[in-house]
Amino acid sequence: MNTPQNDITITVKSFATLREVMDAQIRIDFPENATIRLLLAELTGRYEGLNNLIFAAPETFRDYVNILKNGRNIHFLAGLDTPLDDGDIIALFPPVAGG
Repeated sequence: MNTPQNDITITVKSFATLREVMDAQIRIDFPENATIRLLLAELTGRYEGLNNLIFAAPETFRDYVNILKNGRNIHFLAGLDTPLDDGDIIALFPPVAGG
């Protein structure tokens, strides 16, 4: 017998140059076992050019790209396998340009 899967709703906020290719804030529904990896696959499929801004190579973030789950960098959690929970706020920060 299959049990129905509950959906979760997360909010994604983008900053700086990422806003040039995606919305500043969106809400997305996922199955309850979703991860950052699934979220990024959804976002890069939805927004042309986003993949090149976030990734240097498959599953390798560009230098200084930061992804925060409720204010905590996923680098210190489970990276791409960080689980998503209902109500999470995910913040995407691009590499910082300076000079």
